[in-house]
Amino acid sequence: MKRAALCLGLFFLWAPIALMVAYAFSDGRTPYIWGGLSLRWFRALAGNERLLEAAWLSLRIAAAAATLATLLGLVLGWVLARHGPFRGRPLFGALAGAPLVLPEVVMGLSFLMLIVGLQGLTGWPAQRGAMTVWLAHSALGMAFVAVLVQARLAALDPRLEEAAADLGAGPFTVFRTITLPLIMPSLLAGWGLAFTLSLDDVVLASFVSGPGATTLPVHLFSALRLGLTPEANALATLLLGAAGALLLVYALAARWRARVETPSSRE
Repeated sequence: MKRAALCLGLFFLWAPIALMVAYAFSDGRTPYIWGGLSLRWFRALAGNERLLEAAWLSLRIAAAAATLATLLGLVLGWVLARHGPFRGRPLFGALAGAPLVLPEVVMGLSFLMLIVGLQGLTGWPAQRGAMTVWLAHSALGMAFVAVLVQARLAALDPRLEEAAADLGAGPFTVFRTITLPLIMPSLLAGWGLAFTLSLDDVVLASFVSGPGATTLPVHLFSALRLGLTPEANALATLLLGAAGALLLVYALAARWRARVETPSSRE
């Protein structure tokens, strides 16, 4: 029974993805009618400048937003995990985790009002575009990174850092040589999560982007009104392949690291 439930869940998870990949290699003119095996839509994708520009913009924004979110989330998670009780800490923690539970419509409208207010008071930003999307996505991803970092720091054995300090290492040296390597898996996971959240976001980008900064999800959502072409399937297949390659590299690197860190039987 458990195996059947697992197989059913995996089917509903992977069947749509498998169909998307299959129809990316179809020669049919519509994304959902099979027309024979062909690379036609991959060749057509190379000439679709608007779709490629939207994809390139989304990848750049996602990478930049994930990086900023990781840095800010590291600081936020450190404060929540390592600083003792202080006045307003419960409120500070609740505000820091608010993006985890707030609907994106609420966040998008809030960011839009903030941007409009700043434009009226200071004239910055001059217009909504890639930078405003980057800031909004960074704020969204920061909360997720902070939760991962806080949980990892809470699970660390403080005696490791205390031993390094007793041996004469300064606070920065302790953080660089002891703490940072131990929380690096959480930082990498947070970066990947923030990257994914930014790459597939539609709601926030719809509120804070301008006409000259259309991300890939917004572009595809807008194209639904006129009907998608199989070029979207081809692009999604390429992105899926890139993600799979990265996961494979990460798994191999983790396996190699485990082998290196595991003492040999002779030792």
